[in-house]
Amino acid sequence: MPKAYEQIADDLRRSIREGERKPGDRLPSETKLAEHYRRSVPTVRDALRLLREEGLIEKEHGRGNFVRRSRTMARRTNLRHQWEKGRAREPVEERAQTGATEHDTGLELDDLVFYASYRDVTADKDIADVMGVPKGTALLERTYRTRYAAESAPFSLVTSYLVREMIAANPDLLDETNEPWPGGSQNQLYTVGIELDRVEERVTARPPTPEEADELGLPRGTAVLVLRKISYDVSDRVVDLSDIVLPGDRTELLFTTPLERW
Repeated sequence: MPKAYEQIADDLRRSIREGERKPGDRLPSETKLAEHYRRSVPTVRDALRLLREEGLIEKEHGRGNFVRRSRTMARRTNLRHQWEKGRAREPVEERAQTGATEHDTGLELDDLVFYASYRDVTADKDIADVMGVPKGTALLERTYRTRYAAESAPFSLVTSYLVREMIAANPDLLDETNEPWPGGSQNQLYTVGIELDRVEERVTARPPTPEEADELGLPRGTAVLVLRKISYDVSDRVVDLSDIVLPGDRTELLFTTPLERW
């Protein structure tokens, strides 16, 4: 038989899913819920905790519990890389009209808040092995966060690595204030004569770190998808390594594989 707090959670869950309580609605106080269900306040708190862990409600300090608003979904497809390559040589006016996040979410450029940070680092053993360079090679580490202006959490946590010597011919590529760059990384590489041949992506899943869960605004128990993206140029060099952490509650990965006809 369900416990008392589970019965309360069931009733509140039903009211949310059937639309009686809408996204953004504030729930009655714990005291009023206890009176309504004729249970103790600690029992009500257990029910609310369960709903928070499921991502149905969220608690705002000093204000109470609210029905959680659905967050904008992002559909990431492997066909995006050819889309990015196809526009890498377009005029800047064309490239500036839209970017990868707009492509993945259906949002407009003006809907987004973008953040980029650059710093010089050296390759550790893991990165050096993947990129095929000596350990200690000078790299440019780029950190990206993009979010919907109406939401507080970014769509992903992106860390990208470029070999500094490979891009130093264009000083603009070393300056974070030039972000967001129209046409993204493929156009940036094009400015120093680099054409991509293929992109390899490896995806795993794991629990988030506390820092990731906080930054991505994840409900308790939500996993993250960890994507390692390796970009190769036409001479088979690794020219970009990106580690991307994606929230499991708002990311869809879509893989389309064209097949040759017999």
